[in-house]
Amino acid sequence: MATLNIEPNITQSDDFYEALIESHRDLDAAQSQMVNAKLVLLLANHIGELDVLREALRRAREGIEAVRDH
Repeated sequence: MATLNIEPNITQSDDFYEALIESHRDLDAAQSQMVNAKLVLLLANHIGELDVLREALRRAREGIEAVRDH
């Protein structure tokens, strides 16, 4: 079974960051959210292991408080 790699692992991380920012250029907030959603689904498909994806989802939520309607 695969495990989630949380160690630095991106080659050319500055170039990736630049490409990520560029992918959002000239988009409104809704379009930018759509790009992020599509990117998540593409990368999830590439990973393909449900246990790894669940661990990534859990870690992504760590420290994020849910917004509650009053």
